Amino acid sequence: MSQMITADLVDLDLAADTKQEATRSLASRMVGLGRVTDLDGFLADVAAREAQMPTGLEGGIGIPHCRSAHVTEPTLAFGRSASGVDFGATDGPADLIFLIAAPAGADDAHLTILSSLARHLMNTEFTDALRAVGHPETAAALIRGDEAPAPAAQAPAPVTAETQAPAPVTAQAPAPVSPQAPDAGTPFRIVAVTSCPTGIAHTYMAAEALEQAGNGDGVQLTVEPQGSSGFTRLDPAVIAAADAVIFAHDVPVRDRERFAGKPTVDVGVKAGINRPLELIAEAREKAARGDVSAAPAKGTPVEESGEADESYGAKLRTWLMSGVSYMVPFVAAGGLLIALGFAIGGYKIDKAPSVMEHFAWGDHTSWAALLFQIGGLAFAFLIPVLAGYIAYGMADRPGLVPGFVGGSIAVTIKAGFLGGLVAGLLAGAVVLAIQKVRIPAALRGIMPVVVIPLISSIVVGFLMFLVIGEPIAKLQSALTDWLGSMSGTNAIVLGVILGLMMCFDLGGPLNKVAYAFAIGGIADTPNDGNLKVMAAVMAAGMVPPLAMALATTVRGRLFTKTERENGKAAWVLGASFITEGAIPFAAADPLRVIPASMAGGAVTGALSMAFDNTLRAPHGGVFVAPLVGNPLLYLVAVAAGVVVTAGLVVLLKGMRRKPSAAPAPQQPEDKKVAVAA
Repeated sequence: MSQMITADLVDLDLAADTKQEATRSLASRMVGLGRVTDLDGFLADVAAREAQMPTGLEGGIGIPHCRSAHVTEPTLAFGRSASGVDFGATDGPADLIFLIAAPAGADDAHLTILSSLARHLMNTEFTDALRAVGHPETAAALIRGDEAPAPAAQAPAPVTAETQAPAPVTAQAPAPVSPQAPDAGTPFRIVAVTSCPTGIAHTYMAAEALEQAGNGDGVQLTVEPQGSSGFTRLDPAVIAAADAVIFAHDVPVRDRERFAGKPTVDVGVKAGINRPLELIAEAREKAARGDVSAAPAKGTPVEESGEADESYGAKLRTWLMSGVSYMVPFVAAGGLLIALGFAIGGYKIDKAPSVMEHFAWGDHTSWAALLFQIGGLAFAFLIPVLAGYIAYGMADRPGLVPGFVGGSIAVTIKAGFLGGLVAGLLAGAVVLAIQKVRIPAALRGIMPVVVIPLISSIVVGFLMFLVIGEPIAKLQSALTDWLGSMSGTNAIVLGVILGLMMCFDLGGPLNKVAYAFAIGGIADTPNDGNLKVMAAVMAAGMVPPLAMALATTVRGRLFTKTERENGKAAWVLGASFITEGAIPFAAADPLRVIPASMAGGAVTGALSMAFDNTLRAPHGGVFVAPLVGNPLLYLVAVAAGVVVTAGLVVLLKGMRRKPSAAPAPQQPEDKKVAVAA
């Protein structure tokens, strides 16, 4: 691996008035060395990290950092500003600015190097040496640890969070956490956890500050940094022996229940960096008062993977997407098998006898029937899987049984896709309610295996069969009949709505809602209206990646090198109905790409409906065009949306470039460029 920082990545006379200018200047050095492939994309990732929490530290340090797909190898750039740059620190601007760039898939050794540097920054000898250094080569050597900073010529100061020398920057893995040997008299023992959103810098700086403050205050303090490269759990014996706990974190503490029953100080990660002695004092006070924390409730798999304090609306969306994500493989496999059966055996293949009763090895109709019947069985799992995994997202494994039972009942009573949604939410809610009931300790062992599945299945079955099932089935039937009779203006309006939904978040929740609506229709009642909906949804979903591929081909100068490379892949992704192929473009320029994609999707959805296109295959993109009703007009609808989106993107990006053109005499030329675009 090449050196993480070299003299070419050091600017001792950084001329910048804002943090945006400072990071752009340092990032440009990374681009020049090939460490960053896309300057604007990387700066967008840095800005997104900065929006989560300012990266300015007390003591005149700015440490912007991020993990980014545009970084080829772990890289540091250092800038020294005479006037200072505001990075949000409480004590004023930063004169020492470190830009840390980590690849999106950085391995443990890379992140260990970065964490070691973060600890290095807590040493005032190190920062003083950087303020005095006169040559970029020397500054790079200091940061790498090749050259030790000269000690200050003054009387020894007490050991504090600012004065203990750090370990050299190396790529050694963190040592396992183990108990420290207690001093005579049994010192006050504290365990701490530090974590930040990126898990690169603040996590380890807070750990270093707390450890040094604990050493200087006569405290036995052991820290568990929960960084990006994973973490080594504290020895349970260390936790059990601790007198208090400090959480300095900006993301949820992993396995927090280990620390239940201890006096706890819970603060943000920057408090661990800036005022560790205060936190230690507060921990002592809470221990003296006997102020202990309660055991946290263990979350479900979906809740534990989400953000803290997530709203119920966000949780509901995540639960629904959990069910849809598990359902999609059944859709792809079953739907394509059914479509192949129709393609090989004709539209009457669904009337063929069971292949168990009749199968001729040399008869293509028998093979078509085999494919169709396997696909039909796979499709039969759609609604039970949807309901089961919605319940799983809400209540973990105990939700699976009532969820699958409720979904199967929805199929039996013909409540369809809507019935599956309701059954999944109902099953999850019932299990959560049962889990809140206090029960004798002797029965707890059989609760998840016997009691919860039994009671929840009875309750969900009763409600689905006798209470809410029939109204949902009638609503599903009315919706199916409406779609079957849809024609003319109503169909076109629905096509526009579906096209907008498919292209709004490019594979996100709204896209998945429209897609689930379509496949739910063809799985339940594959009538003409449902088949039109499926065709419109797939057509619109192909538009954004194909349009971005076209735009990068015809107007490559408007896009970065990375975007042009992504555009080549987008041809295949779009043709395969993978809408997510447009996400890299939308992430870099959402205000232009997303509206343009929605416009093209709306055009394609409307044309697909107007052309009476139908589709039995729920996936496959242009490769299942032979299975489309009116296939040539279907391709026209897709092409029209692609041209609209590509044209709008080129136009909007051309308008963005126009103001940056230089001097007045060049304006006529710029106008010609804009018109040509």
